[in-house]
Amino acid sequence: APSAVMAEGSGSGGSGRGLPCLGVASAFRRWEQLRRRAAAPWARGLLAVAAGLGLLYAVLRVPVRLRDGLAAVTVFLSTLTPKFYFALTVTSSFISGLIFVFEWWHFRKYGTSFIEQVSVSHLRPLIGGAENSPPAPAAFSAGENETSRQNIPECKVWRNPLNLFRGAEYSRYMWVTGKEPLTYYDMNLSAQDHQTFFTCDTDALRPSDTVMQKAWRERNPQARIKAAYQALELNNDCATAYVLLAEEEATTIVDAEKYFKQALKAGEMIYRKSQNCHSQSPQHEAQLRRDTNVLVYVKRRLAMCARKLGRIREAVKMMRDLMKEFPLLSMLNIHENLLEALLELQAYADVQAVLAKFDDISLPKSAAICYTAALLKARAVSERFSPETASKRGLSTAEINAVEAIHRAVEFNPHVPKYLLEMKSLVLPPEHILKRGDSEAVAYAFFHLQHWKRIEGALNLLHCTWEGTFRMIPYPLEKGHLFYPYPSCTETADRELLPTFHEVSVYPQKELPFFIHFTAGLCSFSAMLALLTHQFPELMVVFVKA
Repeated sequence: APSAVMAEGSGSGGSGRGLPCLGVASAFRRWEQLRRRAAAPWARGLLAVAAGLGLLYAVLRVPVRLRDGLAAVTVFLSTLTPKFYFALTVTSSFISGLIFVFEWWHFRKYGTSFIEQVSVSHLRPLIGGAENSPPAPAAFSAGENETSRQNIPECKVWRNPLNLFRGAEYSRYMWVTGKEPLTYYDMNLSAQDHQTFFTCDTDALRPSDTVMQKAWRERNPQARIKAAYQALELNNDCATAYVLLAEEEATTIVDAEKYFKQALKAGEMIYRKSQNCHSQSPQHEAQLRRDTNVLVYVKRRLAMCARKLGRIREAVKMMRDLMKEFPLLSMLNIHENLLEALLELQAYADVQAVLAKFDDISLPKSAAICYTAALLKARAVSERFSPETASKRGLSTAEINAVEAIHRAVEFNPHVPKYLLEMKSLVLPPEHILKRGDSEAVAYAFFHLQHWKRIEGALNLLHCTWEGTFRMIPYPLEKGHLFYPYPSCTETADRELLPTFHEVSVYPQKELPFFIHFTAGLCSFSAMLALLTHQFPELMVVFVKA
């Protein structure tokens, strides 16, 4: 009996599950029959006749609808008054004018067209116009990767070797003009530099260094100065505290020099202690590097104070001694401070000796190196140089060398000549510069314009020859002549480094985007129509109706 019940249950369950399967199978068979019938020749002919009748109906019906639509538009236009056309043209001119002003402002501020940027960033992916770039190779050899990395110019930001003092120079400028000479990005980079140069892992062992480690991270200048005084209360020989006070609290170069002399006294004592125990552990080696950075920084700023206070020979001696004592710290570009001081002394033979050492193909270039080399070669011929005479008799060998040196300098940084020739106004140089960028040009011209003016005829020679560089490199972003192609990222970085009230120099000069031309033309055309409608209303109504 139990087995019979189970057999009956299983039979009923199986029949219940089998019903849907039978329905699906029958529907599939019907679909196959309809598909075979539709594939028959008579069915295809019937569908073709139906499509032809539908197309004939559309051809006969559409002109009737178009005729009715045109008649309705004609009736609508005939009822409009001249005031409507005047209001329409004025409104369209006003709207297109607003778009034109916004496009122009956006291009001047960011260097791109807003409409073009939106269309490329948002509309093209929606339309499906994004092109599929070919996949990159899976792997490169180490040599190929290194070569490609060297061939790509990087927009690296460097510490300005001639940067001014915050309290004695930048802050005084802000008090007088009410304009902030430093950007937040520039000051943030300086804060990172200070934390790298003036802190180490062993600062937690000394309370004064712990306070200074927090002080370098403070955004508020008054909070940093207050922390420096707290560090001096804990340790009167805290060199980094004197450095901060010299940079930010001192309102004159004389006061800054006093603080730096105290920092030098404390820094030399700490440096000698670190030298005696630097081999004991990695922590002591890190502390020695930090103390070395502090000592080099203080000596360099003392030399700069002497230069600003007119003690130029003393400054030159301090810079030379510093370069001899720490020859491995060439990345700090102390030689650029030395070049500027020697030019002030008019010691051109010494300047040439420094250039012979640092203007080498294996060393990184700068505007100071290239333009100083051009200045020395221009000095030999500029006094007797005349464009009219040169065009008649040709250039001499010395003049050719001077012109080639100017072309080399302009190719490295094409922004400098406009500042040296006073075609653009100068601002205070930032604390960081971008090589080959506008920020480097501002920093160079700010200190070296007086040296070019001192040599008679140098600026005249520069004025007559500098634009010839661009004929040698018609496509600077693709191929250079003596240097790598000009990097395309300089404009963005310079806008971050230079203050907003300064008009950033852009190279190569960008053409106005299409949408600026379009909106300007649309605004002008609408304004002209509005004027004609206002002056000749009846004639414009007849023209529109026609």
